[in-house]
Amino acid sequence: MTLSYSTDIVVFGGGVAGLWLLNRLRSEGYGAILFESDSLGCGQTVASQGIIHGGLKYALKGSLKGSANVLANMPARWRNCLLGGPKGNSDINLSGVQIVSDHYYMWSDAGLRSKLKAFLGSKSLSGRVRAVPKSEYPSFFGNTPADGKLYQLPDFVIDSSSLIEVLAGQQPEGIYHADPSGINFLRNGSGSITGVLINIANKLISIATQRIIFCAGEGNQALIEKAKLRNPHSQVRPLNMVYVKKRKLPPIFMHYIGGDLSLTPRLTITSHQDKLGINTWYLGGELAESGVGKDAAEQIEAAKKLTFSVFPWINFNDATWGCFPINRAEANINNNYRPDDVSLIEENNVLVAWPTKLTLTPLLADKTIETLNAAGVPVLNQGHPADLDKFFTRPGIAKAPWS
Repeated sequence: MTLSYSTDIVVFGGGVAGLWLLNRLRSEGYGAILFESDSLGCGQTVASQGIIHGGLKYALKGSLKGSANVLANMPARWRNCLLGGPKGNSDINLSGVQIVSDHYYMWSDAGLRSKLKAFLGSKSLSGRVRAVPKSEYPSFFGNTPADGKLYQLPDFVIDSSSLIEVLAGQQPEGIYHADPSGINFLRNGSGSITGVLINIANKLISIATQRIIFCAGEGNQALIEKAKLRNPHSQVRPLNMVYVKKRKLPPIFMHYIGGDLSLTPRLTITSHQDKLGINTWYLGGELAESGVGKDAAEQIEAAKKLTFSVFPWINFNDATWGCFPINRAEANINNNYRPDDVSLIEENNVLVAWPTKLTLTPLLADKTIETLNAAGVPVLNQGHPADLDKFFTRPGIAKAPWS
């Protein structure tokens, strides 16, 4: 027996992009349902360092095009959301999200001082970056070698898990767990997808919809294949992230760029507390990229060598080290080209979406709403089919891998 329902939009993927989009769709008046195959935020979202950045690191090669310009206004936009956003604004109220650090810094070796001074003093970057006088260094940097230089960026850090909690908490209905193996797509005579057919507990649930949005990160590729789409393609860029835990580790939030103006900082550090309240440094950057293919022992040894050299005054005795792999999912454009903006590809009533970076999530929602409006997808406001609660459970919220 097939049970039939309908809604305006079905979203696949319960990470930050899918949940943000669900909030925006419903605020626009669309009826929308979201399906997640695991826990909300699992994978990329909770593995994120939570940095809301304005693209400065992409400008370090001397270009303010592409990534740097797209990202430039994002910290201000996110801060507005964290303040609750003005009434009538299309953005989301994120006032309940935890801000882990209100500032983010960049530390360079002495050899780059003159080069960075000229670059960061350029008209295009005026007001975006501030050289921090030694007298104003945060307490952690009080013991840094005198020959380096510290800069304060417009970036800041949020807790990714609390972001998921807030986004999901604002939508108490219509977020469901679904096993991907039980999902199929309905088509009309011209081949366009018109709905979803889900096999669950020996029942077939048919959901007619105007549009379907794949917003599932690394899971997009399997959905693309199941929907038999030809134009969108996904790619992954792997990382081998590292964490180190010790109760008295000082909180630190910075890029260490060493002596090279590279696209990827040698080390990107954020600080958190695990579920036992133990201070945790979370290490990314070039360390995580170059660590792909290394086993845990090799990667941890590389992390120790780098951190010991950058922070010789820190006592790491009795610290606990660990690492884990995570993939960054993106649209595959022009044969593995590294995208510098959000990607949204439409085919047969399906929109396949990738935010590319956490900080660009609001732009992905903007672009999706604009695409729906341009296509004339009406707001039918079909509400939430409450009967679906009988068949589907609500997924839990993922925990950070280092927690």
